[in-house]
Amino acid sequence: MAGTKALLTLENFINGKFVPCNSYLDSYDPSTGEVYCRVPNSGKEEIEAAVEAARAAFPGWSARSPQERSQVLHRLADLLEQSLEELAQAESRDQGKTVTLARTMDIPRSVQNFRFFASSILHHTSECTHMDHLGCLHYTVRAPVGIAGLISPWNLPLYLLTWKVAPALAAGNTVIAKPSELTSVTAWMMCKLLEKAGVPPGVVNIVFGTGPRVGEALVSHPEVPLISFTGSQPTAERITQLSAPHCKKLSLELGGKNPAIIFEDANLEECIPTTVRSSFANQGEICLCTSRIFVQKSIYSEFLEKFVQATRMWKVGIPSDPSASMGALISKAHLEKVRSYIKRARSEGAQILCGEGVDTLSLPPRNCAGYFMLPTVITDIKDESCCMKEEIFGPVTCVVPFDSEDEVIQRANSVKYGLAATVWSSNVGRIHRVAKKLQSGLVWTNCWLIRELNLPFGGMKSSGVGREGAKDSYEFFTEVKTITIKH
Repeated sequence: MAGTKALLTLENFINGKFVPCNSYLDSYDPSTGEVYCRVPNSGKEEIEAAVEAARAAFPGWSARSPQERSQVLHRLADLLEQSLEELAQAESRDQGKTVTLARTMDIPRSVQNFRFFASSILHHTSECTHMDHLGCLHYTVRAPVGIAGLISPWNLPLYLLTWKVAPALAAGNTVIAKPSELTSVTAWMMCKLLEKAGVPPGVVNIVFGTGPRVGEALVSHPEVPLISFTGSQPTAERITQLSAPHCKKLSLELGGKNPAIIFEDANLEECIPTTVRSSFANQGEICLCTSRIFVQKSIYSEFLEKFVQATRMWKVGIPSDPSASMGALISKAHLEKVRSYIKRARSEGAQILCGEGVDTLSLPPRNCAGYFMLPTVITDIKDESCCMKEEIFGPVTCVVPFDSEDEVIQRANSVKYGLAATVWSSNVGRIHRVAKKLQSGLVWTNCWLIRELNLPFGGMKSSGVGREGAKDSYEFFTEVKTITIKH
């Protein structure tokens, strides 16, 4: 095993120290299909050690003032920013996304998450009411919950891990985080910065491994009262079952089958490039990506022609190529799953207008075993098809026509998910009407993925439980207590 020596080997981070594991998993470079990293295959024992460390660190960390915790988060943000290029390169290699996307979105947003919650923790106020006729004063206080169990996904690894870690720490909790075993490298790199930022030992513990082993041990631990999870619905169901006996606080941010509704008065010059991006950004591996495009009949042919043309310009390339719009999918198994949906669509009589099986993808010889596929557009497909109902989570979108406003609202709402939607129209009255009727936690109109971190983020129906954002995250990561004083 001479080649093993060159592999990057990660270690768990428990109680301020890197701890080796007695068992490891292989992690693949999606752009080559080769093993390049070894990730700890942790289990109950490691979670037990992390709980012990987090429990011991909680009194000291929670006793610090919001201002003191804020300073630590700001220092961590600065250190991440200083390592931006190194982190972007690592995120791209580990996840398959382009270096450009990691450099311009993932890592800057991770930095911003710490800065944002470092600031917002200083601006929360508590409630107070008087009952003069009874001589009573009531007020509320908020206290950190304790140990926060944080489980983050593989699509935006550091971005979504920090979106959980930052508010949990700001509110005074200690943390045990489990990143995806497919994308653990940037979480491990962040651990190297914690001591320098002034994070005391045991305040942040990161335990690597699979859901069935380490995830289940974390979720079912009686001393972890709170779980924040971003990922798939089946995993969320398992988390709910395991945490139910302990009445844990849960925040579950799950999938989407997000519609774009394009009315005949839409500005196509803006709509088409944005909808290509909303369909295929990060290889379509974002829970907010558009995967059902409803276009009003009068402009359907024009839209379709221009959309397919623009999709063909969306370059698939090796992640380090600055001209690439899209890199590799996360894994071989995921690539096969995404391709299976296209096969199903074809067997149902749908048309594949561009992409998989229609156009040819050319890659350097070294990358031919990587998990690449072309962005794919499907038409002539029924709303009942699995391609229109299920989350594919890849660079695949379906384009279908509609007649009326009422009809398209009913069709857009006809899936079990309700995370995000986009509406394109120049009629302001219509935008308000449609946005109000869509069963969706987020509605973007004439734009996509413009985020205001102060405001609630999350979905309806099978897209999850709970919301994240300045006020919502603070409320989730704290317990409220009402105190009544009779004077």
